[in-house]
Amino acid sequence: MTSTFPAISISTERLVLRPLDEDDVPSMAAMMNDEQIVAWTHVPQPFTETAARTWITRYAPAERTAGRGLDLAVTEFLTQRLVGIIQLTKTNWHVRATELSYIVAPWARGEGYASEASLATAQWLFTDQRFERIELRTAADNTASQQVAQKIGCISEGVLRNACIARARTEEGSWTEVRTDFIVWSLLPEDLEGSGERFAESGGFTSYADWN
Repeated sequence: MTSTFPAISISTERLVLRPLDEDDVPSMAAMMNDEQIVAWTHVPQPFTETAARTWITRYAPAERTAGRGLDLAVTEFLTQRLVGIIQLTKTNWHVRATELSYIVAPWARGEGYASEASLATAQWLFTDQRFERIELRTAADNTASQQVAQKIGCISEGVLRNACIARARTEEGSWTEVRTDFIVWSLLPEDLEGSGERFAESGGFTSYADWN
């Protein structure tokens, strides 16, 4: 029988990770049209509020219900402003493994939000969900994403040559697809040994029904 992720909220010192809701539509649409997000993700362009609403109300719930993954809004604890998104995909419940990716709004970069949210998600997966492996894939030229992977303790396992399609600006200002390599990273429970104190003051993880 297919397993599914629960509707969860995860709290850290600065952030709350929670299910996406329709109030996130304007912020998501604005975030997804950022140049860096367009370059390193497959989101359609332009990314409209209609696309954001479809993601939030149809795609994300369907992925969770089917057991394929989980989408979480990353928000500031104090302001509740949308910082970004944590996404789990390609989940294998028999192997207890999933692929993690992250998107951060341009105004929130440089604050360590991606690593904080990713590490909290990893701790939840390894403890509450008893997962045994988290995989990340970063484009060869996406150094910011690689720094996040390194910061949370991921181990680089190798390169998938020519396996990634990114986007780049042409001289005319339009977008074109470019092929590059994927760097594969993994995170196992033992890689996080000693990291628990980083969230000692966060109060741990709470179910969505108990939050707010």
